[in-house]
Amino acid sequence: MTEYAHRSVVDRMKGAALLDVATYEEVEHDQTATGQAAIVVIIVAVCSAIGAVWRGGPSIIMAPVGAILGWLLWSAVTYVIGDKLLGGTATWGELLRTLGFAQSPGVLMIFGIIPLLGGVVRLVVALWLLVAGVIAIRQALDFSTGKAVVTALLGWLAVAALMFVTGAGSLFRM
Repeated sequence: MTEYAHRSVVDRMKGAALLDVATYEEVEHDQTATGQAAIVVIIVAVCSAIGAVWRGGPSIIMAPVGAILGWLLWSAVTYVIGDKLLGGTATWGELLRTLGFAQSPGVLMIFGIIPLLGGVVRLVVALWLLVAGVIAIRQALDFSTGKAVVTALLGWLAVAALMFVTGAGSLFRM
């Protein structure tokens, strides 16, 4: 356990959103933080659903289900690609925790409900989430930023292909 093991989920979300590498290292190593990461995923899913209400987004009830399934799948695919194929060193749990907290900037998706401003918010937050995800992958797998970008890209392609083949894309729509 690290000196930060007693930080609240909100403090960890702030650190993750601010792209603080120490926060990602902290949650990577704190095996008790997996539940907190799941809470982050659910909070972000609800905020995203509220922000997308006028665009016909997922319901506030279905959004967390899709988000949890997507988080589990994304973490598993990233684990296989990064750890098994590209030589990173991580467990699936480490990726669950870091990728869960990497979704923290997504709480701002709630502002997607604001006409005109919503589109800009969604774009900025999507880019922010991309950067946070790469940092999460890099820290969990203990390798270079380049390998983290490759892992994220290959993982995204694999998940997109899987969702296309199975027709499950509508469940994960955010």
